[in-house]
Amino acid sequence: MLKHTLTLAALALSTAALGQAVRGTDVNVTSGGRAYKSYLAAPASATPKPAVILLHSFRGLEQGYRDLVDELAAAGFVTLALGWQTFEQEPSDATVKALVEDGLKFLGTRRDVNMNAVGLTGFCAGGRYTMLLLPQMKQFKAGVAWYGFPDQGGTAAKPQAPSAYIGQLTAPLLIIHGTRDQPSPIAGIYAYAQKLDAANKVFKLSVYQGEPHSFLLKDSRIADTFASRDARRDMLNYFREYLR
Repeated sequence: MLKHTLTLAALALSTAALGQAVRGTDVNVTSGGRAYKSYLAAPASATPKPAVILLHSFRGLEQGYRDLVDELAAAGFVTLALGWQTFEQEPSDATVKALVEDGLKFLGTRRDVNMNAVGLTGFCAGGRYTMLLLPQMKQFKAGVAWYGFPDQGGTAAKPQAPSAYIGQLTAPLLIIHGTRDQPSPIAGIYAYAQKLDAANKVFKLSVYQGEPHSFLLKDSRIADTFASRDARRDMLNYFREYLR
């Protein structure tokens, strides 16, 4: 209990330090006739502001992602974490794309969202979805893919790899990855970056030496490490630059 209390106190201090009061709540986002259990946080002011859709990892909407949503909201972004595994552990790409489209519609009903400044971020499988959907959905003005899978695809549920859509990419993309990532080896990320560069796409690659897959979190909470702190700052600065 003491550890949990201290964690909440630290979170309160971190969000307060970012400067804006935050209101967070569980929400349902309806897609395909089903209500997906999601989490939304927004700055308290009602003025239109940029927004972010967050796609969690294959391990679900862990507390660390909720805390990150609060962190983004405290920095000025209305942030919606979509619970894309509410009904299936591994839904099809088409199902996730439809959910993200409905997440955009959900944000569009809010008066405090500037729909001309919406970004997409994701982690692990969510990083793959960020790489996959950013080129296809022009509503997004920037994306941040954390340890994604640029070459994963070729099945009935996942017919295309994200790298197949490089030619359609128009929004800037920040790629965050660790050199010791075993599920998604760094060599594949370097190759993806080379393809982006050859196609003259706007991107940034941030590589953290020695970091494994999913280094943002530890025991389902935001890790208190340099890499986790620095990568979160990198994401915030990237969204601040491109979501205006």
